[in-house]
Amino acid sequence: MKSAFLLGVALTLSLPATADWQFKSRSDLAPPRLNITIPATEDVEKGYLFIAPFAGFPDTPTEQHGPRQAGPYIFRDNGDLVWSGYGIYSIWSTNFQAGRWRGKDILFSFEGDHNPGYGHGHGHITIMDNHYETIRELRAGNHKLVDKHEFHIINEETGLIQIYQPVARDLTAWGASPEQQWIVNAIIQELDIATGKVLFEWASLDHVSPDEAILPINPGQAGSGFNSSDAWDYFHINSVDKDSDGNYLISARDACSIHKINGTDGSIIWKLNGKDSSFKVPKEAEFCFQHHARFISQHDDEEVISLYDNSAHGTEHAGGSEVHTAPTSSGKIIKVNTTSWEAELVQGFFPPDDLLSKSQGSTQTLPNGNVLVNWGSSGAVTEYLPDGTPIFHSYFDSGYLGLGVENYRAFRYNWTGLPNEEPAIVALKSEKGVTAYVSWNGDTETKTWRFYAVTDAFGSREFLGEAERTSFETSLQISNVDVGAISAEAIDAYGKSLRNTGIALVEQEIKPAGKPITVDLPEPVDEKIIAKPSSRWEEYGILKYFRFRIDEL
Repeated sequence: MKSAFLLGVALTLSLPATADWQFKSRSDLAPPRLNITIPATEDVEKGYLFIAPFAGFPDTPTEQHGPRQAGPYIFRDNGDLVWSGYGIYSIWSTNFQAGRWRGKDILFSFEGDHNPGYGHGHGHITIMDNHYETIRELRAGNHKLVDKHEFHIINEETGLIQIYQPVARDLTAWGASPEQQWIVNAIIQELDIATGKVLFEWASLDHVSPDEAILPINPGQAGSGFNSSDAWDYFHINSVDKDSDGNYLISARDACSIHKINGTDGSIIWKLNGKDSSFKVPKEAEFCFQHHARFISQHDDEEVISLYDNSAHGTEHAGGSEVHTAPTSSGKIIKVNTTSWEAELVQGFFPPDDLLSKSQGSTQTLPNGNVLVNWGSSGAVTEYLPDGTPIFHSYFDSGYLGLGVENYRAFRYNWTGLPNEEPAIVALKSEKGVTAYVSWNGDTETKTWRFYAVTDAFGSREFLGEAERTSFETSLQISNVDVGAISAEAIDAYGKSLRNTGIALVEQEIKPAGKPITVDLPEPVDEKIIAKPSSRWEEYGILKYFRFRIDEL
């Protein structure tokens, strides 16, 4: 269970300084330290982890919450950093993925602002090449704003996005007062990535009545409707997919339903779950407040989809109440039959630590049949065998900084990174001699680093030694050699030279001073109650919740 809370164990945790001192050659980087509780077995799919964690609680003058550098990251299974996108993708970044556009490998992420109270964000999609250079920024068409939830590439040419468009309507038929006039028209668009041209647009209010909303119009959950910034989010689209027939699959979180949409006229082909399901759904296949629905396969009258079943609803910060519909969240693969109009659960993927995430989440089916489940606001990721056995589990930061960390989606991809930037090098002198440290943010190809003493003002070099690259940063200790400046050379698996560093003058090493400051977490008093009334955490209400039945709202 995350830190000490749900385990009911008091721990002594390092304060935020634990994010520092990670890399000598890149002292500006303080990436999260993954807290791996189930080390990756040999059965995990090949590839790197793609995540973009952020702090779920606000910083104060006396408290800092992790990760210290929120942004997109690429990690190895052992927690070793491959690439930090902090400061490269700027503002607030989420839904970080690898993909392909016109035959080339790319990275993409949402960049923009973030409204954690209602789970919205507005900005644009930024696409980078495998040199980590921006090659495209994509915005919504028809005078609308891209929301953070979705960008999904179709056939390497087009992209699916999602939009929250506040509109004024008479909402009194759904329990609103005359002053509550604002509702979110949930919109999807398919865009030509190269030109930004809108190829298809679909709006929820044209096809789905607010009668299907699970959450009523009220403050604190789906919006009160008093103004456009607090519009009633009755539908809340958070994912879009497209099949080979040209039809769309959308996840409507606040209707607890998945809709298949005709790609020609926008009509609804079927609805899965929710108040008006086209299918009979058995208890084990039910879901609510879900995310990330994807087509898996389609054959004759059977269609298989994957989704992340939150079974909980709440804000993306520590305020407000929560609605729960099941004991835990889960990844699910569901099959529907359009002849018998029945649904069945193919496989469920349940959290090792009984996690229940009130927001966010994803379920990715991998090429080898494994499934990667990201636990959203619970700040963790798990890889499973096809039968639901967990073979890797990690939280997105460690110790004190791990409290409240969240992550919208997580993915595993193969990736080849060849940074345009020069590798970083530093040479530090201590009582043991001189040690050179080198790193190259985003590089996946270097196998060996060769180190050289720079012997004159013209850059003449003398070989000092080499070291196998096994981690983000590689070092070589140099003893009994009078050296004043050092450079290094990146060598790939075939002996080819990839890049040279600049020249690092030897400087005195500064080491961490004193013992780490620690803080004792309070003793647990009862299940789900994780802090004493006098603690700072009580003010933010971490994991404090109120249970409601849907029919009581």
